[in-house]
Amino acid sequence: MHKTITLKAPPSKSVSHRALLAAGLAGGTSVLENVLVSEDILRTRDCLAALGAKFSGDDSTPVVQGLGGRIKAPSLDPVKLDVGESGTTCRLLAAIVSAGQGSFEISGAGRMHERPIKSLGQSLEGQGVRFKYLGLDGCPPVRIESSGLPGGVVTVGLDESSQYLSGILLASTMATTSLVINIGGKKVVSWPYVHLTLQTMQRFGNPARLQTLQEGHWRHADPDQVQRVEPGKIRFVVHPGVLNPVRYRVEGDYSNASYLLAAGAVGEFPVEVSGLDLESRQGDRRILEILELMGAKISETKNGVMVSPARLHGVDLDMGTCPDLVPTVAVVASMATGTTRISNVAHLRIKESDRLAGVQQEVSRAGCRCGLKEDGLEIEPAELLRGSQVQFKTYGDHRMAMSLSLYELAGIQTALDNPACVNKSFPGFWEEWENIRRAYAGKGD
Repeated sequence: MHKTITLKAPPSKSVSHRALLAAGLAGGTSVLENVLVSEDILRTRDCLAALGAKFSGDDSTPVVQGLGGRIKAPSLDPVKLDVGESGTTCRLLAAIVSAGQGSFEISGAGRMHERPIKSLGQSLEGQGVRFKYLGLDGCPPVRIESSGLPGGVVTVGLDESSQYLSGILLASTMATTSLVINIGGKKVVSWPYVHLTLQTMQRFGNPARLQTLQEGHWRHADPDQVQRVEPGKIRFVVHPGVLNPVRYRVEGDYSNASYLLAAGAVGEFPVEVSGLDLESRQGDRRILEILELMGAKISETKNGVMVSPARLHGVDLDMGTCPDLVPTVAVVASMATGTTRISNVAHLRIKESDRLAGVQQEVSRAGCRCGLKEDGLEIEPAELLRGSQVQFKTYGDHRMAMSLSLYELAGIQTALDNPACVNKSFPGFWEEWENIRRAYAGKGD
């Protein structure tokens, strides 16, 4: 019987961001446990510190003295907030400082100054907030000037990102009066991430109330029961109130565990990943469903979940709710039989890289046929370049680097141009991946 490779999921990046932001806004001292230590998370922490929140303890277990629901620039000069390459930090924080008083300047690095936030700025104009773009129109660097959110009604479109809504939800706790947040636009992407924000607000004591339009009337609804999200038919109501300080433990990350779980599906050995909550609201928990649809065997274990190898086949997938999984699934699909079609992920073009074009290029580089569609990809497996060394480009994108590492299990000598870019979200990735390499190096034992 084959050995089982046992690995550990890192803490959730999405939950770590939200827990830090909520603790930073709370009135009192919160203790956070199992926080991810990565470049993106440190950007969120540093920005909160620049706004006046106090931190002690180590990075993975920070003690946070919150701002008490008040953000105010100490002078006429803008508070400088460097978000690096963290899109989550940028979008959530841009909304949050809009509920503050004064001037705040958000800048970043890499592709951040090409990533749009104009839709968020337009949503908040009616609240008296000014977004002044200092480079490309609609992109950071941006100076945000505000005297606070008076409350009332805002409408936000989620065609590009659900982070606009998550940011406004957190910001609305600091509004002067209750805020009704309508969902506009043509579609809603990455909806499960909104669930994580709602979960965080609930835990910190100020839950948002979700309402759906039923027979011409707005009625309260349980977020867990809402299966279909349509613009114009869903809204949130948030009453202002300082968040409570809490002790909060961050769960394991399905997004970053996806590469480890996929290794169990495409390799020779089962992979067990510990630290994952099978009841998690993370959208990327769907990796388990997708791998199972493709033929892999999924089983619950005492410590987490196990994925066992199987003959994989192509599937048709709408991945609008879990776009970060696309690089992982595309690489897995290139090792399957039959065509895989991935749709509803056009917004991947505005990530750390043009993630659609990047995946198409690199999966093709491995020897697979991969077509680029308007809103997705079509992957037709072909004979991979097994036994050859392939130089892959990561485009400085952490998710590209980690997904392309799976080609090692197909017998490709994988060379990445920037393996260190995984530090953005999973600094310990290569240490975990080394456990896989050691298992394969010793398979003849």
